[in-house]
Amino acid sequence: MGSLRRALIAVAVVGAWAGLGSALFVLVTPGKERVQAMLKEMPGQDPRSREEAAGTKQLVLATLQEAAATQENVTWRKNWMSGGKSA
Repeated sequence: MGSLRRALIAVAVVGAWAGLGSALFVLVTPGKERVQAMLKEMPGQDPRSREEAAGTKQLVLATLQEAAATQENVTWRKNWMSGGKSA
C-alpha cells in the first residue's frame, strides 16, 4: 500500500509540474503578430537586404573571376601545373 501511495504522489507531482510548465509556456510564447515582427527584424529576412546580399555576392564572384583571368595568374597556374618549372 505504501508503494502505491508513493507512486500516486509521484504522478501528482509530475502532473503539477507539467501543468505549471504548460501555463508558463502559454504566458511566455509570443503571439503570431509578434513572431512576424521578430522575423522581419532578423537580418536576411528583409527583401531589400536579401537583394543587397545577392548583389554583393555577384560583385565578389565577378571580381574573383576577373582576378583569375589575369595574365599573371594564368602564367602562375601554368607553372604550378607543370611542376614549378619556369616557362
